[in-house]
Amino acid sequence: MQHTQSIRQRLVQAAALLMLAGPVLGETPGEVAEGTLVRDVAMRGLSGEARRLSEFRGKPVIVNVWASYCGPCLAEMGSLERLSKRLGDQVRIIGVSIDDYPERAKAFLEKAGTSFPHFIDEKLTIENMLGANRIPLTVLIDADGRVLHKVYGAREWDGEPAYRAITKAFSLPDS
Repeated sequence: MQHTQSIRQRLVQAAALLMLAGPVLGETPGEVAEGTLVRDVAMRGLSGEARRLSEFRGKPVIVNVWASYCGPCLAEMGSLERLSKRLGDQVRIIGVSIDDYPERAKAFLEKAGTSFPHFIDEKLTIENMLGANRIPLTVLIDADGRVLHKVYGAREWDGEPAYRAITKAFSLPDS
């Protein structure tokens, strides 16, 4: 009962992110809804080794879905990098490209200059599972692998309103 209440409480806290979110569109095939667990998938490394999504369990994860042809995706990368530095090891941030061509995605990453790991989703597995019917998409996933919130569109992730909403959604101490 307490675990259920904790999940419910985190979902309510994640609702604070609604101020950042755009309108909700229809689901993509196989999409996991907020409040449900993500499936374990293999992710091809783009800026490092291949990993499984389950390897990131144990700490909250922010997954940013992007593409090399997406101007707003590039525009928000700097704020995600600063957020990554500010959160330190409390939260893991990963990027997932939906590009068909790894060389285009790698060129994007050279411009973006981020230090957090990036992967490429050539088979649309992660794109469909997270519901990336428009990008950028940023998904907050708790330490157990449960989707807390999905935010469509570019944001200033290191700004105080977003930072406070994220720390509240993940029940992190204020800093």
